[in-house]
Amino acid sequence: MELQTIKERISSVQTKRDYLLSLLEQPNLGTLRVDVNQALEELDDLIDEFKRIIPQADSKPFKL
Repeated sequence: MELQTIKERISSVQTKRDYLLSLLEQPNLGTLRVDVNQALEELDDLIDEFKRIIPQADSKPFKL
């Protein structure tokens, strides 16, 4: 998989994270708030792992 493709997918995940953050602002979320918080934690872990494993400055393609 090309690095650029992975970066695009991570960018998509970050956009979805922003949507989840906006859901937390809804007063009628109820018990789903726990699920939204869990999803945010998992997305944050995924993004952090990406940043740790793949240096942003490295533009060389690689294969998984």
